[in-house]
Amino acid sequence: MIAFSPDSSAVVFSGIDPAGLLQVRNTPHIDTAYSQVLSVLQSPSDQYPESMERAVPGKVMVTDSTVIFLPAKPFIKGQRYLVVSYMNVKFGTPAMIFSGKLSQNVRPEQVILQR
Repeated sequence: MIAFSPDSSAVVFSGIDPAGLLQVRNTPHIDTAYSQVLSVLQSPSDQYPESMERAVPGKVMVTDSTVIFLPAKPFIKGQRYLVVSYMNVKFGTPAMIFSGKLSQNVRPEQVILQR
């Protein structure tokens, strides 16, 4: 699950399997702007629909069961953010294998959060 913290000052990733937590824990000083594991992008807003997505720089903290993204600058009220995570990604589930819907590509978990 990917959501803002209660005060909207951070993005909280919860329900991560142990392998995903280990992957983040073993990446010291992860730079979310260039990360292969997770990234937070500021999406074009209703006021400026022609603007491009921009990576939001910040720090990542890992706890026992969650990963917390703290932006370098506070999130902007009314702005949308695209959060992309490869932490819990799998090629497929047994149900997908049996139904023939298995994909060759890994699809990240993507969520759009509105501040």
